[in-house]
Amino acid sequence: LAGTENGDIIHQLEHRISRLEGVLRLNKMITESGGKIFATNGKKADFDVTLEKCKEAGGSIATPRNPGENDAILYFVKYFNTYAYLGIKQSLIPGKFQLLNGAPLSYTNWYSNEPSGKGEE
Repeated sequence: LAGTENGDIIHQLEHRISRLEGVLRLNKMITESGGKIFATNGKKADFDVTLEKCKEAGGSIATPRNPGENDAILYFVKYFNTYAYLGIKQSLIPGKFQLLNGAPLSYTNWYSNEPSGKGEE
């Protein structure tokens, strides 16, 4: 009996999560790629505030690791007609970039000669 009750609770939770995800998708607040959920609140903020809000939500700032994830981030850029911060920073070597934790980038999709903002992008 306990197993059945746990199964019912799990089913109810899965159903509620599915409904919540549906509402967020309708409101253009989340999208998914490769099992990862990308989310936004649609508000503009500086990088540090964005980083903190992501941590508060139990996630991290978006870092595209493949074309699908890049497209998920681009979805928000196009929908909100604005830029998006990425979890990438310039390394100690000028013109080279890395993940925020210092790990090397394994995927980039920049235009030729980009980034070119000299620390402002």
